Amino acid sequence: MQQAGSSTSLLINHPKETVFLYELMLNNKNNVYPDSYTYPLLIQACIARCSILEGKEIHNHVVKMGFDSDVYVRNNLINMYSVCGDMVDARKVFDENPVRDSVTWNSILAGYVQMGNVEEAKLIFDQMPEKNIIASNSMIVLFGRCGRVPEAYQLFINMKEKDLVSWTALISCYEQSGMHQQALNLFIEMNGIGIKTDEVAVISVLSACAQSSIVNTGTSIHGLILTSGTASYVNIQNALIHMYSTWGDISAAEKLFNSSTHLDIISWNSMITCYSKCGSLDKAREVFDKMPERDVVSWSALISGHSQVGLFDETLTLFHEMMVHGTVKPDETILVSVISACTQLAALDQGQWVHTYIKKNNLEVNFILGTTLIDMYMKLGCVESANEVFNKMEKKGVSSWNAMILGLAMNGEVEKSLEMFSQMERFGVVPNEITFVAVLGGCRHMGLVEKGRRYFDCMINIHKIEPNIKHYGCMVDLLGRVGFLEEAEKLIDSMPMAPDVATWGALLGACKKHGAIEMGKRVGLKLIQLQPDHDGFHVLLSNIYASEGSWDYVSDIRELMVQQGVDKMPGCSVIEENGVVHEFLVGDKTHPRIREIVETLDIISGEVKMVACSSDTNEVSFDINDKEFL
Repeated sequence: MQQAGSSTSLLINHPKETVFLYELMLNNKNNVYPDSYTYPLLIQACIARCSILEGKEIHNHVVKMGFDSDVYVRNNLINMYSVCGDMVDARKVFDENPVRDSVTWNSILAGYVQMGNVEEAKLIFDQMPEKNIIASNSMIVLFGRCGRVPEAYQLFINMKEKDLVSWTALISCYEQSGMHQQALNLFIEMNGIGIKTDEVAVISVLSACAQSSIVNTGTSIHGLILTSGTASYVNIQNALIHMYSTWGDISAAEKLFNSSTHLDIISWNSMITCYSKCGSLDKAREVFDKMPERDVVSWSALISGHSQVGLFDETLTLFHEMMVHGTVKPDETILVSVISACTQLAALDQGQWVHTYIKKNNLEVNFILGTTLIDMYMKLGCVESANEVFNKMEKKGVSSWNAMILGLAMNGEVEKSLEMFSQMERFGVVPNEITFVAVLGGCRHMGLVEKGRRYFDCMINIHKIEPNIKHYGCMVDLLGRVGFLEEAEKLIDSMPMAPDVATWGALLGACKKHGAIEMGKRVGLKLIQLQPDHDGFHVLLSNIYASEGSWDYVSDIRELMVQQGVDKMPGCSVIEENGVVHEFLVGDKTHPRIREIVETLDIISGEVKMVACSSDTNEVSFDINDKEFL
């Protein structure tokens, strides 16, 4: 019988032809048979080809040829099934193996680690007769991925011997769990005892410096990198650019980027993100245009950067450019930015187009994307569409419930809004401070004083949420709207924080509505002192004086506005027609379609007058800049 050595050598580095060569070996008339070295190579070839089916065929041949008791062959089978994600068959081979060496244990453990199955991995690890350093390091990595930091740390300190991977694994564990200072401390300790750091450890600790804004330590580590000879590593350069850009140090990030001779797509994306986060969108676009190739991260950084600074028209233009380009499909970040821009521009048609795109491409609507869609539909008055999105979401976060509660109240469906809050509690979702802003806002809208008081009390005493300025503002507005002005003022006086202008403004509006002239004058003067450039407060106080006939005070306020350079801000309207968003201001005659706009407004105004049966001049805010009035 001839040995398979020559044929076996042909299998190395030729995974594509492996099975074919193996079949030739079996059919060879010279009686060449596979040996215990052949099957591991065949199994490795199946791993390289990601072919679990061929791997199972090889497994059957192993059994037929009597090599299933060979520990070397079995270890490779366990490894193959583990790498291919078939832990059932991997475990079956492991359990049937009477002889196990350290490779056997490490292989099955590595499979569970790869799958993220921490409980099974822990059981295997605890059963290991000898817990070698490879197994311990794997468990630290897994504990870190699962956020089980105490177990990772305990395992680390109990290790009899540690290598570079051990230290790096725990540093990464700390960094992934947001324990940035602990990651830095361990890195410093590691260097202090003379262990040479590797690329993974350096990148982890640079990320920790970036997230925690520990500038001195970050720059010191940069110095260490320069002396260690790793400064030219592209991954380390990218981590440094990310660190400096996170701190807002554009100059340092630019210097690194411009001096680098090994730029990859991550380097380019890091600079685009840096410029976008710092508001330097022209420079971000300049870098973007110079990129040799662009991926979804490149587009995402540029599009989200424009959205975050309120350049919503440009956001939609960039999205259109990306879709026309056709080489990149939008990710969640891009879709959220674009839908948010549609919301701000009241561009419903374009928002619906994006939603249709999501449906047609079977994209997952997670709670972030779903909440953004709900917010858009609610703010643009499409309650049914918002309901449809909400009901189809498999996972709903508290923000999703908040968007529904707030949106229903915003669209006048307060009872449904409060019922949604009750449903939220029944589902066991814990409300947060934003939830109660929405609930109290609904009560304010409908004047539900008793319910508002109960929810306010529930927030404090049951859910242990300390009211913030918005909660107090809702309650003051609610009490003021129904005429409980003294209670509203007492609530303001009891606030643990200084009332803001919105809170005082709500009380001032209530004073005007209910004719509480003395309180209104007192509150109005306080507001003008707090925000002397706010035209609305001047107008409201002027109307309070006008309601009692104090025309001299009205003239004084007008004079004060002139002296302080306070002008009434012109109203702004936005309309969408055939997917195009138009914006125009009061008194604006520069819009190319101003004639059609004026004609349409005249028609709307006429229809409003026809349905207006009576007027209540107590609610009218007189224009104190009107010369005829003065």
